Amino acid sequence: MAAAAASASAVAVNGVKAASTSQAYVESTPVKETKALISDLCRQFYTLGWVSGTGGSITIKVHDDSIPKPNQLILMSPSGVQKERMVPEDMYVISPSGSVLYSPSPKPYPHKPPKCSDCAPLFMKAYEMRNAGAVIHSHGMESCLVTMINPLSKEFRITHMEMIKGIQGHGYYDELVVPIIENTAHERELTKSLAAAIEAYPKATAVLVRNHGIYIWGDSWISAKTQAECYHYLFDAAIKLHQLGLDWSTPAHGPISNKKLSAKAGSLILNNDVEPSRRCIILDIEGTTTPISFVTDVLFPYARDNVGRHLDATYNSAETQDDIKLLWSQVEADLEQGIVGAVPIPSEDAGKMEVIAALVANVNAMIKADRKITALKQLQGHIWQTGFQNNELEGVVFDDVPEALEKWHALGIKVYIYSSGSRLAQRLLFGNTNYGDLRKYLCGFFDTTVGNKKETRSYFEIAESVGVDKPAEILFVTDVFQEAVAAKTAGNALLVLPILFPL
Repeated sequence: MAAAAASASAVAVNGVKAASTSQAYVESTPVKETKALISDLCRQFYTLGWVSGTGGSITIKVHDDSIPKPNQLILMSPSGVQKERMVPEDMYVISPSGSVLYSPSPKPYPHKPPKCSDCAPLFMKAYEMRNAGAVIHSHGMESCLVTMINPLSKEFRITHMEMIKGIQGHGYYDELVVPIIENTAHERELTKSLAAAIEAYPKATAVLVRNHGIYIWGDSWISAKTQAECYHYLFDAAIKLHQLGLDWSTPAHGPISNKKLSAKAGSLILNNDVEPSRRCIILDIEGTTTPISFVTDVLFPYARDNVGRHLDATYNSAETQDDIKLLWSQVEADLEQGIVGAVPIPSEDAGKMEVIAALVANVNAMIKADRKITALKQLQGHIWQTGFQNNELEGVVFDDVPEALEKWHALGIKVYIYSSGSRLAQRLLFGNTNYGDLRKYLCGFFDTTVGNKKETRSYFEIAESVGVDKPAEILFVTDVFQEAVAAKTAGNALLVLPILFPL
């Protein structure tokens, strides 16, 4: 399929050497090695979650010291294929001007007909405007989520992180700025906005696409790969700092400016234009009414450290036997699905201590994975109940929460809690806070028995339970974007807190 040309590896065009487009060169060792390299990298990127579900892509120029980079041949991975199963023969060979010189042969069903990467026009912009040697398009979860934290932001900014040094032209003290462009229904429609971002940010070596992924380029495949690893590390770090209430964009990475719940929510309930339409408020806990650090650094470790003691002390009680039955059913399902950390629970014949040891191993694995499952949350609630009863635990809420609850209560607005923690755990927390018992301001509690917090049907169920005429009469307050999307789809009004999720 290659165009006819000279048989040498390079030909002179207007006095400048360019890669030959002859069949011999297209089938030469440098081209074959680059094809194999793309296959290897895609398999590695698949394990990292960058190119799963046939998404993502990679392109590399065939390096030749005798040929200027703008005139080197381009190899691209195909579109719509299982990236981890690609072989060198699946790659496309593209001329420096963008025309296809070689396309792979069709494969039998169920494989789709070969198609060059949908990213090709965007890859070509990076080659043309940045003289890149390779470009990686990743669908890594970190690159997607980091664009959602502030839906209005046009840039991702971070500083004073060691891995910034892995980004071309940047040092530890520099501020790394990555432009964010809006996603479109079709990849090729991003070309214009990507080119505009490349032009507007001359120091950038990447462009984020909101709710989608990232394009990263470098002088060579090594440079592009190294930077891709650093970018994903920095995005992951930013997300985790954000979850801890820390500002990744400042040198000190201190607490995010705390726009108080009562000030923000109070403006909603006291505003005459808004107040009459809100009959109910539903509050998330972790990151909304209560610091994430209290859950991660106090409650979770307490449950983890005391699960064995609790099971041993209460083993024969009806409550604990019910917990064990739930855990047994969950572990059986986990084993069938190959969930990491799941271990078989022996029968009662093996003895109490053997059963408890297996339960502890499974519970610790569930806690480590932060699983939002009823079996775990119910047991944790019972463990925490002992902790609160023994004055070993005290619930923590943000300083402005009591005032906000009191104001809403005085206005006749019903307030409910919806958390992945069990209803028992919720009652314990709000009944034993650093501000005393706040349950007098709350009308009820919902947990995962009503449904997952990221599923729309859960919010329909809650709307039915609280007795409103329409979901829009409910204000749902959260710091988690995916929960907000689910609630919004159900018709709820939303307040996505700036404490952890700035608007």
